[in-house]
Amino acid sequence: MLYQLLYSFHDKFSVFNVFKYQTFRTFIAFLSAFLFCWLLGPQFIRRLQSKQLKQIIREDGPQSHMVKQGTPTMGGALILISIFLPVILWADIQNVLVWSALLICAGFGLIGYVDDYLKLSKKNTAGLKGRTRLLLEFLLAGLVSVIIYRVNDMKGTLDFPFFKGHGIELGPFYILFSMLVIVGTANAVNLTDGLDGLAIVPVMINAVTLAILAYICGNAKIAGYLQVPHVVGAGELAIVGSSVAAAGLGFLWYNTYPAQVFMGDVGSLSLGGILGTIAVLTKNEILMIFLGGIFVMEALSVIIQVASFKLTGKRVFKMAPIHHHFELKGWPEPKVIVRFWIISVLLAIFSLSTLKLR
Repeated sequence: MLYQLLYSFHDKFSVFNVFKYQTFRTFIAFLSAFLFCWLLGPQFIRRLQSKQLKQIIREDGPQSHMVKQGTPTMGGALILISIFLPVILWADIQNVLVWSALLICAGFGLIGYVDDYLKLSKKNTAGLKGRTRLLLEFLLAGLVSVIIYRVNDMKGTLDFPFFKGHGIELGPFYILFSMLVIVGTANAVNLTDGLDGLAIVPVMINAVTLAILAYICGNAKIAGYLQVPHVVGAGELAIVGSSVAAAGLGFLWYNTYPAQVFMGDVGSLSLGGILGTIAVLTKNEILMIFLGGIFVMEALSVIIQVASFKLTGKRVFKMAPIHHHFELKGWPEPKVIVRFWIISVLLAIFSLSTLKLR
């Protein structure tokens, strides 16, 4: 919106010509998102405290977490504000890919808000019923997937990062597949959000990586040189990705150990949803398994734990998700967090390296 207004003056003042470049607007969006979140943070946290929106700690979790009882939650709303404002200001608001990503972010954020509100109102960790939440998520993901497939004429081909020119044509079934990617990523990030700063840094790393991939696949020349699928208009998603990363960085200022505020489901579901959506829109669905390896590991640990207990009556891990397993093994919380961050950085580097392997 703002960039279009400023760019309209480029005929009279050549300096405004810079706003046509996606790279420049990506950096400006990053700075804007960080400043929005960082500057609004203290007032937002005080607002949460005044409304008594305080975290409810699960009783069956590590006892060391009981000191977190009463920490303000639902801080994810601040992240969403800090994402939406820069994107609306600096991205092409007529781009259907941008609005698809924002729609998922807002919709999943609303689902997370309801979940958080029910937990706080009932004073326990039971929010929306699991089936109800999944149904709402799949309905919203289905709507966006249809828009992606029909309106934007997205090819229903599933591309693999290690094989050039070899993909599986899914046709209309691609809609179902993209729904699974979006919902799966959202819930995996939600499961990861259990320690101070544990989820937000991998989200930032994933967002930056996806922003780079979005710029590449949106540029016909670079995409052709690297032999990756070219998606018209995907370059604008670099602005979305940078805004997600920067908003997360601003939030980390207050969420780092010991946290002053938690993001809640309103944050984790919306952030996971938008990451999954960008992965789909840039044709990096399979790569997201590696890039989001931390989230995949957390989700698999829960699945394995539940399946094992139901089938054998025994638990594989001391506690799931797996970050609690390491806590109960004696790892201090900061050690678990930072080591997971390191793994996330390594996975991002590996994911970018596949560009030359395709």
